[in-house]
Amino acid sequence: MVEMKGDQTRPTPLPGSASNFGSTFPAMEIATPEKPRPGRNKFAFACAILASMTSTLLGYDIGVMSGATIFIKDDLKISDTQIEIVAGIINLYSLIGAALAGRTSDWIGRRYTIVVAAVIFFVGAILMGFATNYAFLMVGRFVAGIGVGYAMMIAPVYTTEVAPASARGFLSSFPEVFINGGVLLGYVSNVAFSKLPEHLGWRMMLGVGAIPSVFLAVGVLAMPESPRWLVMQGRLAEAKRVLIKTSDTKEEAELRLAEIKAAAGIPETAANCTEDDNKVIDHVPKQSHGEGVWKELLLRPSPAVRRILLAALGIHFFQQASGIDSVVLYSPRIFEKAGIRNKTKLLGATVAVGCSKTGFILVATFLLDRLGRRPLLLTSTGGMVVSLLGLAFGLTMVDHHEQSLMWAVVLCIACTLSLVGFFSIGLGPIAWVYSSEIFPLRLRAQGVSMGVALNRLMSGIISMTFLSLYKAITISGSFFLYGGIAAVGWLFFYTFLPETRGRTLEEIEGLFEVPRWKKSAPSSPVPSENRSEKNHAESGS
Repeated sequence: MVEMKGDQTRPTPLPGSASNFGSTFPAMEIATPEKPRPGRNKFAFACAILASMTSTLLGYDIGVMSGATIFIKDDLKISDTQIEIVAGIINLYSLIGAALAGRTSDWIGRRYTIVVAAVIFFVGAILMGFATNYAFLMVGRFVAGIGVGYAMMIAPVYTTEVAPASARGFLSSFPEVFINGGVLLGYVSNVAFSKLPEHLGWRMMLGVGAIPSVFLAVGVLAMPESPRWLVMQGRLAEAKRVLIKTSDTKEEAELRLAEIKAAAGIPETAANCTEDDNKVIDHVPKQSHGEGVWKELLLRPSPAVRRILLAALGIHFFQQASGIDSVVLYSPRIFEKAGIRNKTKLLGATVAVGCSKTGFILVATFLLDRLGRRPLLLTSTGGMVVSLLGLAFGLTMVDHHEQSLMWAVVLCIACTLSLVGFFSIGLGPIAWVYSSEIFPLRLRAQGVSMGVALNRLMSGIISMTFLSLYKAITISGSFFLYGGIAAVGWLFFYTFLPETRGRTLEEIEGLFEVPRWKKSAPSSPVPSENRSEKNHAESGS
């Protein structure tokens, strides 16, 4: 027998049951078992891996140049200033690629833009590998830099647009994972080719960077196009098929399609396309190929767009201005200053840096969708401040004592490893994840390209001035300066960046309508897998 009370259903207590032991005990409701969460979408996972592999190109270049410059300087007989330029100029050259990539991806699509990036970097790596002098090497750096700019812009955009909201942080952090993997490969390449004759070793280090780009260009052709780009072109049936493959459930795919169409300005009358219907609709907004985007971003931005742009540029600025590239690119110099003199030991120590950087980024990928962006970002940046100040203090002690202080050497190594670890667990991946998910659909490609351009500009400035900076204010003074910049970055992140975990890309723009510090109580996001059930319940009530 069953009693009904409202919409609650309870069994009638049987005589002698535990429910009759005392009238003061409330009746216990039967807990409804929760629906099991869907597993990781394997197709979206595979697409994210293939797209993010483009970031390996930048990581390899950064890692390999840290050791190659030791041999390039001796072989080509060039100065420290020329070493600074050849190491850091690729970041400035990549500004051209980042600027072109936004419009290119709006025009030919995200997928083919990845192919363009791989082809350009392949040519650049071949030119660097066959460089006969400094000028020839700079030509190779120029071509490779354009390819890097394309890769850094398109990888997070494509991954963000393909990933379901429940795993977007996890999948969108992959570009940073592959950057770190590329850095580690570069370090390993340094060690592997260091035993070759001097004139051949560094050329092999740079030239083998062409190999990954070949596999990348071929593998990308197996990927689908971004569903959001397809919607912008009016290709709704194709977009629907991709969304069904990359969503956790078919209902979520329908919801994502409806939200993307609303963001693209496509009316509901175009909603009922079948999977066999491949017609291009006539309601695509004029911005479908990127026209008018710069005006909306820079000349007449709404308050929300202005805050989004400032947030994206701010997180990319502080990611690089805190000096991480100086540590990664010049780690052999740092360890040399700390007291390690042997070249083999120096290169071995840089491999430890690469392992720390890669290991912690893997941890970050699993925490982004569980803990959220803000907690990881604030913890990461705070840890970087402590590590930078500790490294600066250790180097100060080394500089002021003629005899080697073992504890100071250990402190320098430990702070260097903890610095790259803290960077990788938060600020490193979140800069790419956050900036690629906060822009509205119509502005995303070119908005992200602006963030990438600033990122590469700051990276170029930092890497091209480090040697001159530490000669001017000492190496310890340089890291005290970077620590101060990181502390300012922590304050910026705390006051300005809202949490985006669990939001669909089409919802995130609303988070910036009102500045975070003016909101009395931020609303908690509705998990994407429950959103369609909530809407159905509301419509039926």
